[in-house]
Amino acid sequence: QVALVESGGGQVQAGGSLTLSCTTSDGPFKGYAMAWFRQVPGKERESVAAIAWTGISIWYTDSVKGRFTISRDVAANMMTLQMNNLLPEGTALYYCADQTLHRGLIFEYDDWGQGNKVTVSS
Repeated sequence: QVALVESGGGQVQAGGSLTLSCTTSDGPFKGYAMAWFRQVPGKERESVAAIAWTGISIWYTDSVKGRFTISRDVAANMMTLQMNNLLPEGTALYYCADQTLHRGLIFEYDDWGQGNKVTVSS
């Protein structure tokens, strides 16, 4: 099991930007991929973006394409989600997750961070 630690998030007005970061607390990440999910109370958790740790493959959900950028820094052991032009519907609890074995970016993830709140006001 991998311990994931998130940082970033906060509150911003619509059109603004925020950055989320995720790292492992117990040494370098050695799995296949990391991803960001988000959840609004009363709704299902939604996949937002994912990246293979090699950097070869990246996936975004349609609603964030062109506005969000996922990246990873292997040397820093860090994954980042840069969120630009945020919309009020982006208000949610954002979770970092990892996939230790190779299943594919849109498939099941293994470990989860604690969640960071993002609030976008109109």
